[in-house]
This record gives sequence, C-alpha cells and structure tokens, in this order.
Amino acid sequence: MIRIKTAKQIAGIRKSCHLLAEVLELLETTVQPGITTGDLDEIAKREIASRGGRPAFLGYQGFPGALCTSVNEAVIHGIPGNRRLNEGDVVSIDCGIEYDGYYSDSAITVPVGTTSPDVTRLLEVTRSSLEDGIDAAQVGKRVNDVSRAIYKTISGEGYGIVRPYCGHGVGLSLHEDPQIPNYVGRGPNPRLKHGMVVAIEPMVNLGGDDVDVLEDDWTVVTGDRTVSAHFEHTVAIFREHTEVLTRRSSERVHSSVEAPAV
Repeated sequence: MIRIKTAKQIAGIRKSCHLLAEVLELLETTVQPGITTGDLDEIAKREIASRGGRPAFLGYQGFPGALCTSVNEAVIHGIPGNRRLNEGDVVSIDCGIEYDGYYSDSAITVPVGTTSPDVTRLLEVTRSSLEDGIDAAQVGKRVNDVSRAIYKTISGEGYGIVRPYCGHGVGLSLHEDPQIPNYVGRGPNPRLKHGMVVAIEPMVNLGGDDVDVLEDDWTVVTGDRTVSAHFEHTVAIFREHTEVLTRRSSERVHSSVEAPAV
C-alpha cells in the first residue's frame, strides 16, 4: 500500500532529511586514506545523536551499523568495521535517520583520494542517472518513467545495472511501497501522486549486472568483483514540483523540476 503523506508529515520527513544531508556532507569530507569504515560509523552515530536523531539502520532486521559502508566491489549493505580505506578505493556510504518518528534515506559513493578514470566516470554517470530519475519523478508520471530515465543513462555507457535491489517509498517507515527499479520490468507501475515520498537509488557496476551476497548475509558484491557505485536521494512529489529532501549544500544540481519548498 502506497502511503500518501500530509503536509505535516512531509515537514517532519523534510527535517529528518535535512539532518541526514548534514551528516553525509560531513562524512564525505572525512573520507581519506587510513580511516576505517568503523571510524565512519562512529562519527555517524555521534553526529546523528547530536542532532536529536536515531540511526535508522542500526538494529534494522539485525543490521549492526548506523551506516552501510560498501567498498569497491561491494554494492550495498557493507558492514562497518576494521576495513581501512586506501588511496584509490571508493566507499558507498548509505545512511538513514529516524527523527521524531520520520525517516530519511540517502547514499553517496566517495572516492578515497584519486581513483582511476574508469571509476571516476562510473561515479559521474551513476550520479547523473539519479538526477535523471529525479527529473522523471513528477505528478502524473509512473514508476516506469523513473526507471526508464535511470536505465537509459546507465545502459548508454554499457555499465551493469543491479536488478535484485531497488528504490522504494520512505518517510513513515524506512521501507514502504512502491518499489522503484533501476530498469523497466513487468512489476507494478503505479502513477506518481502529490504527497508521495520516495527514495530513488541507482546501483551501477563497472562490469556486469550480477551480484552475490557474502557469508555475512548482508554485504552484496558484484558477481565479477568489479567496482560498484550507489547514489540515493529521498524526494517528495508535489503537484507542481519535486523536492529533493536530502540535497546536500555542496552538490552540483541539474534537476529541472526542483523548486523551493512550500
């Protein structure tokens, strides 16, 4: 069941999202060679608590971290720990905050120092595919319009598209309907309506589409162990505009549908 949010609920979700944007922006500047994924997780816990929030991922279905920290070939759900980041790595940082009963969800993939041109391009295209999906998320369009926009950008570069995992509704709980795949499938294709809040999140591989789950039952890695990238925003859909609730102040934006909050 798709949950249409009231103006009051969206205001609460917006607050949670703004806090998350602040935390991710701080984490992005903290990533450097030598830091561990566990260090990043401790910083996230501290910063979320200082803002009055709660890490939404921590304990969710037993997950042991505040962040999902997925390095290089890890696509999503990497568990924070003693893994030390090295020059040339990339790390996907996925985080959610529960604040006053409202949920946010966003992810960034951050280069550690200087990465190869191929990996730099992968990150650029994945980020662009997210913006293209956001551009397509307008009242009256359908989920498949969002999926098609993301898919077109990714497939044009020949990258692998992760299919078993997808975007989703969010706001009153961490995962809600509808599902938002990053390719056009045969599943439900609901129309987008005023008051919907969704997390759009392309997951893109430098190699093929296939993924595996490691023995920890959480970490998803590329089947061919090539590098993967993951970017995600929570967005609210209004009659006349779409608002990116988790937008960070440092981001470069090309979205044509974003407008000031009302």
